[in-house]
Amino acid sequence: MAQILVRRLDKAVVERLRQQAETNGRSLEAEARRILEEAAEAPKVDFETARKLADDFRKRFGDRTFDDSTEIIRAFRDGKRDAPILPPLDPHVPGTAAEWI
Repeated sequence: MAQILVRRLDKAVVERLRQQAETNGRSLEAEARRILEEAAEAPKVDFETARKLADDFRKRFGDRTFDDSTEIIRAFRDGKRDAPILPPLDPHVPGTAAEWI
């Protein structure tokens, strides 16, 4: 088996990994191994699949345009209480954002 040494990890990262390992009933080493294995096995999207997904998205939404959410995000980030609120996304409630999808 091969080995890997990761240098200069922030102590807070190591502590979070240690807590995650404890929660999952594993050692820190086993938890790090599992994370690395999952990352290495994560499916990659090839160019053709990405193009198909983009084409499907264009077909689904057509010429519809969407509001820029930058102002909303900034307002919530800055803790402004008068931030505009989007309607809830509930397919069973008329007049909600679900109708836009």
